[in-house]
Amino acid sequence: MSVTLAGIEAIAAASGIGEAIEQMLPDGVRGRQLTAGALLTGMMLNLADERPAHLTRVLQALTGLPEDDQWRLGVIADWKDGPHQLTYRQVEHTAGLIRKALDKEQPDGAASEDLQQACDQLLEASIPAAFKNAGSSLAADWTDVEAWARPVPQESAGSGADPEARWGHRNVNLKIQKGEMFFGYYLSAATTVNDEDGPAVPELTRRITLCARDPAAALAQVLVDMAGSGIKLGDVLSDSGFSYRKASTWANPLRGAGAALVQDLHPSDRGPRGTHEGAVICNGNLYCPKTPAALLHLAPLPPGAEPADVAARDQQTTELARYKLGLHAAEDADGYRRHACPAVTGKIRCPLRPDSMNLSRDRPEILAPPEHPPACCSQQTITAGPDVTDKTRQKHDYPSKQWRRSYRRRTAAERLNSSIKDTATSTIARGWIRLMGLTPLMLSLACLTAVRNQRILAAYQARQDDDARRAANGKPPRARRRRRELTGTAPP
Repeated sequence: MSVTLAGIEAIAAASGIGEAIEQMLPDGVRGRQLTAGALLTGMMLNLADERPAHLTRVLQALTGLPEDDQWRLGVIADWKDGPHQLTYRQVEHTAGLIRKALDKEQPDGAASEDLQQACDQLLEASIPAAFKNAGSSLAADWTDVEAWARPVPQESAGSGADPEARWGHRNVNLKIQKGEMFFGYYLSAATTVNDEDGPAVPELTRRITLCARDPAAALAQVLVDMAGSGIKLGDVLSDSGFSYRKASTWANPLRGAGAALVQDLHPSDRGPRGTHEGAVICNGNLYCPKTPAALLHLAPLPPGAEPADVAARDQQTTELARYKLGLHAAEDADGYRRHACPAVTGKIRCPLRPDSMNLSRDRPEILAPPEHPPACCSQQTITAGPDVTDKTRQKHDYPSKQWRRSYRRRTAAERLNSSIKDTATSTIARGWIRLMGLTPLMLSLACLTAVRNQRILAAYQARQDDDARRAANGKPPRARRRRRELTGTAPP
């Protein structure tokens, strides 16, 4: 086991959530033997041994410690009739008090402020200071977590043993009739990845949240709050499950917090989507009205595409970029931007812009300009408001070579989901935890993720040590190819 008791206690102590939760718990006539901090330590210790998140297993993890550790954590305590070892009833009692303290007064399928803050502090404590600012880019994803309670019909939502759980849809790109449904919650997570052209970093999970409704909106608020606490937001990489949401719940809040979006687009958002002042709105950009239609309908290549197909697609996206309206001025405080015709910026030749006809003939030429030129063809610049491309606008042109190399970093989020759902270890399938409600489930998932961060750190350090040994012997690092791919310096 790469995760030690000392490491777990250090995380719990650094987070400070044990003491914070303890202050929220009621005072009883007789003092509790098990403190909130000791219970959280036992939960992480149990998950480090790849056991289910059952309270009986937590008790086994605590009572299986050496006697000195049991005394220190309060697992064994002096009672009036002699030493007393912790019982399951005491574990259950403390867990119940913590749940009541962190629950919302009116549960609504989202984490309470106290619960979210506790989980945020726990994950921050699991990340060493040396890696807190190693990268500002995050890969976002959500996955399903089934509730332990029996499902109830949709029309009877809120009436079951777990009133916060809801029916959800696993397959975001499939119609509900074809996809797979589940009863439970959405787990949203943000995992650290390397910045573009930056060194490789350990893929540590920075934030998680649990909800029963919109996972994108829930994670967006958590990331905005993270930025508000002083942690810089760089690139945020997400799939179409996030970008397809309303801009007001995902894209706009993140842009306002300083993030640069790198996202896949849902098929319903790809291609031409109307016009603005005559310019074609497509994939988050504005294009010349005479842009070849085939270029406007380009989509990402499937995984494993042949090198020749990749090269051909890159040539097409480079050609498409020539027709894109140039950004004439930086975005103002209200989100308005001024754009200039591509002929004015010297990217294409067009008879409506006589000066552009003096450009080299290696540039595309508009042979049949509009008979009645719209504003984008007749004015020097046009202004686009924040609502024109707010949903699909992102850092790189979609689906260009630069976008593909940047977006491939998002696989870190998939690796998080696959590791916590690995049936060979501590899979989070139904039955992994046998407590009802959002609070105990999210707290257990935060403990699991904190433990996973320690495994990631141990594996990362082992690779670094191996690379150092190989360098001392004049050999290249084993991970050179992977690092080059992550940083976008490897061939496609």
